[in-house]
Formats: sequence, C-alpha cells, structure tokens
Amino acid sequence: MDIKIGIVNVAREVSIESTLTGEEVAEKVTEALNSNGLLDLSDDKGRRVIVPAAQIGYIDLGPENARKVGFGAV
Repeated sequence: MDIKIGIVNVAREVSIESTLTGEEVAEKVTEALNSNGLLDLSDDKGRRVIVPAAQIGYIDLGPENARKVGFGAV
C-alpha cells in the first residue's frame, strides 16, 4: 500500500510503500492522534518513518494491491 503523509509547514510529503492494510494504517493514525503521540510506520524495505501526531496535515492511502509494472512484474 502506498502511504503519503502531509506534514504541517513542510512543502514535501513523506511517501512510503507498506505491507499494512488500509485499516491497519487508519488504526495507527487514530491511535497516534488520540494519544497526541507519534505515528510510527515502516515500509517494506525496512525504512522507518516517525511523525509527531500534532504535525500530521493529512494521510493519503493508495490502493492496497498496486499493480507492478516492468520486467520484475509477476
């Protein structure tokens, strides 16, 4: 799933590719916002993104089963 995070007062969005479902991401975002804590997500390559919940402007969730294009597509 492609996840884009808009951060307040930052021109560029943070984009990661994760194996989480849309529901799992929504739960993590809701939990972070309710506790005024940190949103902690990891992508499928091991990169970790931590964003303070108070600075989240928006979350854009792409399709869960993105179609791969190219020579490595299965």
